[in-house]
Amino acid sequence: MATAGTRRRALCAVGASAALALVLAACAETDEPGTTDGTDGATGGNGGSITVGTTDVITNLDPAGSYDNGSFAVQNQVFPFLMNTPYGSPDVEPDIAESAEFTAPTEYTVKLKEGLTFANGNELTASDVKFSFDRQVAIADPNGPSSLLYNLDRVEVTDDLTAVFHLKNPDDQIFPQILSSPVGPIVDEDVFSADAVTPADEIVSGKAFAGQYQITDYTENELIQYEAFDGYDGLLGAAETSSVTAQYFTEETSLKLAVQEGDVDVAFRSLSPTDLEDLRGDDNVTVHDGPGGEIRYIVFNFNTQPFGAETPEADDAKALAVRQAVAHSLDRQALSEEIYAGTYTPLYSYVPEGLTGAVEPLKELYGDGDGGPDADAAAKALQDAGVEVPVELNLQYSPDHYGKSSDEEYALIESQLEAGGLFEVNLASTLWDTYSTERREDLYPAYQLGWFPDYSDADNYLTPFFLTENFLGNHYEDQEVNDLIIKQATTPDEAERTALLEEIQTKVAEDLSTVPYLQGAQVAVAQKDVQGVTLDASFKFRYATLTR
Repeated sequence: MATAGTRRRALCAVGASAALALVLAACAETDEPGTTDGTDGATGGNGGSITVGTTDVITNLDPAGSYDNGSFAVQNQVFPFLMNTPYGSPDVEPDIAESAEFTAPTEYTVKLKEGLTFANGNELTASDVKFSFDRQVAIADPNGPSSLLYNLDRVEVTDDLTAVFHLKNPDDQIFPQILSSPVGPIVDEDVFSADAVTPADEIVSGKAFAGQYQITDYTENELIQYEAFDGYDGLLGAAETSSVTAQYFTEETSLKLAVQEGDVDVAFRSLSPTDLEDLRGDDNVTVHDGPGGEIRYIVFNFNTQPFGAETPEADDAKALAVRQAVAHSLDRQALSEEIYAGTYTPLYSYVPEGLTGAVEPLKELYGDGDGGPDADAAAKALQDAGVEVPVELNLQYSPDHYGKSSDEEYALIESQLEAGGLFEVNLASTLWDTYSTERREDLYPAYQLGWFPDYSDADNYLTPFFLTENFLGNHYEDQEVNDLIIKQATTPDEAERTALLEEIQTKVAEDLSTVPYLQGAQVAVAQKDVQGVTLDASFKFRYATLTR
């Protein structure tokens, strides 16, 4: 753990200082920010307060120890980024950076704005920038986002305001987006550990924040108190509301009741389709819909799935046939309509519809060729590989992380797989705090995951899953796919890059390390007097625009 003695200097007081184009900015008219209200490092905004309710789960407040939507939702409010997406656009621009550009094919140079500070008074300099990325690589937490830095060689500090990112491969078209992603928050080197995940209480007590808000009270997965931070000098501007309280609910029904009765001002993630349908008819609230980017998919562990590499009956051809039979058997339309009332739609691609380069190889290769299931095709795949039926398949899901409907969702998937007598499914569930660890310990042969994009580019649906060293840790390796992913990320020609993206999707559809099946939308429910609900393709729901 770094100490105050390692700090270059500290200030006595806080200083003032093209992919997807679908965006919804609801009730964009907001009041001008107010003046300082006396809170240390906080600005008054419009003097009001907003309460946000959610069923999301925080894995870790430290950006090095989490790679999930619930944790990133908090980090977005309180940590600064070198690059960020402005309201109403998916394209990144400098945030706390004055400029950011390629100064050589493998050098991305970022110059910070002058006078940046953390809420504790420490200066924010290029040394913190280097520290933030060095620790991500050093810690490489299995539940963290360090895999996104696959193309980073090293970070060099040339002066207090300038950091140079030296890249392994030239012309990286993705790197500016990665700086806005979960691996990108800039943290205070005097508060955070260089080689271990830092506990939340140390981060909060150390006031190690420099985003639009700072956290003044933190009880993980229960309540967070945010106060606007007037030292933030970035792309997004000052927070409109001085105080925001985030309240965490364990049940969707409780969240629905809270927003319906006015106990929370905004409900964001997650409400059941039934609850949303009911709330759309409630004159006291407004349901805001945003562009889709979330996906749901089944992951196969290549070591422990039926006929996996470390099972007694290991056989690559039979293991592939099992995955193919699952892909042939899924009825996505039924899942969309019966479980989610159309709030999730069928997905036949690894890249969601609407992003450049998205194709639908799963529709072409599996099922009836038109999106429906095909029991005969599933049976033939198993028969041709010499697999005896029924195949025993252990299938795991989380009942809390992806919403209450997961119980019904996976009960229907179980029914679909067992319908033709090809599978005997052992369906089990585990709460997310345990699930997120156990899935990386090879305990789940096949299991549920969802994905919320880190940045608005097709790459974000390929790189984390299919590189040799990937976030899933499911032992999938394909050198050709790995090389194609690296190549598309460094190909400046748009048409050539699109062709590579399409080729990658076809190849991973043939391998089936994962089977995507649903694509969802963003939905927020707010009181009628709440303005500034902004939902965009980055999935960064930022509290700073909320006002009343």
